[in-house]
Amino acid sequence: MKKLTGHNLLHTIALVALFAGAIGSLFLMFAAGHNQKSILLIVLFTGWVLSPFMGLFIAEMISKRWLPKTRLAIFWLIIFIALASLIFYSGALNVPGTKPAFKFLIVPLISWILILVIVPIKRKRPNINNGKN
Repeated sequence: MKKLTGHNLLHTIALVALFAGAIGSLFLMFAAGHNQKSILLIVLFTGWVLSPFMGLFIAEMISKRWLPKTRLAIFWLIIFIALASLIFYSGALNVPGTKPAFKFLIVPLISWILILVIVPIKRKRPNINNGKN
């Protein structure tokens, strides 16, 4: 049996948050769009809402080769995006005067911006040879 370290515990929490965030986001999206008749629109929204979770899952899978600090940043990013998505999709922080679909368009966009900014920054490795060739 593997010893559960802080790193492994955070990894487990991040994976649970990732899947709970994806499932919860879909549930809230379908609840908000229960009167929607267009199958195409439902499919497009489903793909868009799930896309940050799929991107984070892929980042988590390939991060096994990355530095431990970088992996920790990915874990925290997963947890943050999953929780923030559920909070916004639930309506706890509605922007006055916007239609319900607005949050299902803007939250994935902001999530992708965070992913595309934070992951490349955290992946940069220090120069190991200190300038020596």
